[in-house]
Amino acid sequence: MEILYENILALEPGMLVMWVIGGLLIFLAIRFDMEPALLLPMGFGAILVNLPFSGAVTQIYETGAEHGVLDVLFSATMSNELLPLLLFIGIGAMIDFGPLLSNPKMLLFGAAAQFGIFFTISMCMLFFGDVFTITDAASVGIIGAADGPTAIFVANYFDTPYKGAIFVAAYSYMALVPIIQPPVIRAITTRKERLIRMKYRPSSVSKTTKILFPILITVIAGLVAPRSVALVGFLMFGNLIRECGCLNNLSETAQNALANLITLLLGITIASQMRAEDFLQPATLAIMGLGLVAFIFDTVGGVMFAKLLNLFLKEKINPMVGATGISAFPMSARVIHKMGLKEDPQNFLLMHAVGANVSGQIASVIAGGLILSLLG
Repeated sequence: MEILYENILALEPGMLVMWVIGGLLIFLAIRFDMEPALLLPMGFGAILVNLPFSGAVTQIYETGAEHGVLDVLFSATMSNELLPLLLFIGIGAMIDFGPLLSNPKMLLFGAAAQFGIFFTISMCMLFFGDVFTITDAASVGIIGAADGPTAIFVANYFDTPYKGAIFVAAYSYMALVPIIQPPVIRAITTRKERLIRMKYRPSSVSKTTKILFPILITVIAGLVAPRSVALVGFLMFGNLIRECGCLNNLSETAQNALANLITLLLGITIASQMRAEDFLQPATLAIMGLGLVAFIFDTVGGVMFAKLLNLFLKEKINPMVGATGISAFPMSARVIHKMGLKEDPQNFLLMHAVGANVSGQIASVIAGGLILSLLG
């Protein structure tokens, strides 16, 4: 009874706030189906690590340290980027690069939609240079890629003290793609532009091409940004498993069992960085705001690049497709397809959007590798 009394007295207001935040993540996962495999374990983990003297995280006693399982998991699988890289194998196995190979110019949108990353790094240093170092700013800016594993990889590599906030922001904004992108796109496009129809001329892509593509992308990325080899390599390895045709069972396992299991472990392990004393600070609010800026300007970069191309092209590109150059695959492609159908029920943008979306997956990991090479 005395121990229970001590535990209750050890409750702090910050812990209660984190319970609310954890409950909100669980609510969003269940009620609105927002990345439930990730937000639900993150929310539950946030409550788990904010209980007084929680055995889930390391506690220091007079007799010595008692290691918590979530801290052990973080050290074993996150501080060395193991879980994000394993998840990339599953993501790579899910991706069909056929629409991109049929229309290679969609690669340009993947590059253009990384604008928000570098814009946010600049804004972060301009307005918060006294709070964040350049590597902290880079870790915050990569949120704009809408690529959780890349954000984790970069933040861990630079060992920023704001990892918890960065991880939560990266995955929260990925889940909020259907809410964030449509109003941004409508604000910077006209209805006439949103009604543009794009002809889809699928060309047959040989099996040999699909096998060679992940290998060549890995080699090129390694030459341009050597620090990106782990990120790009694991993603392309997953895709090679898919396309080789002799590992179908492993491909299905990577897409389903492996990806789902890693995502669950990733979510609850990330929560080890959500302790109240580390998470509830002014810098966290700044990171959430800057992460949103990065996400918005990545969308803007892709849309505006499409509008620029339209000045020179006979066959116009629907600017909404440019917004799918972010890495949130396949959520962003679905959002743009639905927006196109809402404007014109006969306007099918899905295959164009998928092509740009998978190019964003490649571009985001290369952008992360470039940041590591430039600042590492």
